[in-house]
Amino acid sequence: MLKILFPFHGAVLNRCHGQQDARGLTIEVCGTAPICTEVSVNGRPARRKGELFVAEVLLQSFTTDITASCTGVTGRSEQSVRVVWDKNSHRRYRVSIDDNSFFLRDLWQKRPKDLFSNHYLAILKRLHDEFGAKYTLNLFYSTPEKDFDLAMMPDTWKNQFADNSDWLKMTWHANNEFPDRPYQYASPEKVGADFDQIKAEVVRFAGESCFCPPTIVHWGEILPSVLPALYQRGVRALSGYFNRYEQRYNVSNGLDEVRCHYLNSHDALMDFDSGIVFSHVDIVVNSTPLAEIVPTLSKNVNDPDNDEVMDILTHEQYFWPFYFNYIPEHEQRMAAAFRFLQDNGYEPVWLHEGLLGAERA
Repeated sequence: MLKILFPFHGAVLNRCHGQQDARGLTIEVCGTAPICTEVSVNGRPARRKGELFVAEVLLQSFTTDITASCTGVTGRSEQSVRVVWDKNSHRRYRVSIDDNSFFLRDLWQKRPKDLFSNHYLAILKRLHDEFGAKYTLNLFYSTPEKDFDLAMMPDTWKNQFADNSDWLKMTWHANNEFPDRPYQYASPEKVGADFDQIKAEVVRFAGESCFCPPTIVHWGEILPSVLPALYQRGVRALSGYFNRYEQRYNVSNGLDEVRCHYLNSHDALMDFDSGIVFSHVDIVVNSTPLAEIVPTLSKNVNDPDNDEVMDILTHEQYFWPFYFNYIPEHEQRMAAAFRFLQDNGYEPVWLHEGLLGAERA
């Protein structure tokens, strides 16, 4: 049976996957087919070596359909895949912080004149000032204790939020930290309503420029039927872990096992039905000891399937001394990650812009 082994359907390909020049990106398509059959790829004869076949294909547009076919004594077989060309790819990283609510409650309680006298925001600003890091803060509508919600947030710091929106943005994450996996079986209407509620409040107290489309859903579990509702609201990328945990894939955004397995070892994959690109989280900073930050990131550098986009995730609660699992060295962990990325030529981007932060051709 004919089978295309590379590239995978939905693969996001860049300069690391072939030879890129003014004409486009030339890749080698490879696969298997029965011996003694003639194989063609996009109408051109492929080279054969036993069951293997190889053929060059030039990518010149954002998407390209690749069709391999073979003809033999048993008839004709054919397989097609579609791939994405990340034409303007470069080394880049994004920072997403989940589970935010405490810093907004703190601002509401203390009413400081300066936004960045807040313990948490002061840390983020120090790291931004040193490394240029940009943050997407994924918000809960209410704190876990439900002693504060976004409707209570004054617009006192609206101008300050707007003045710093080039590196600090907020978005929807969930209604509350609990229950776990709140959207695993939720309807598009429920997800859309929660999204819209948080967006309205952020725009009210921080301004339109401070809101951005989300790239992470709380617990990373949704139904495929929800994707169109998210796309309609501007979502173009969703991150997850896509790692196998016992009998299922964890934080997988509802994707099937085949694509989760692929994403577990690749930066990204396009879902053509929804138009959303899925991104693999490279590190969860609050779960990674300081000594392991650089080794964890180093594994992906110079790996063509994982080199170009570093997807960095952590969680707000671990920054706060009152939290039962407070990590005193959390800022140092973040700094270690940013320093490594800066030293290796990675630039901070917004994952929701363009194609995973690169200009979409």
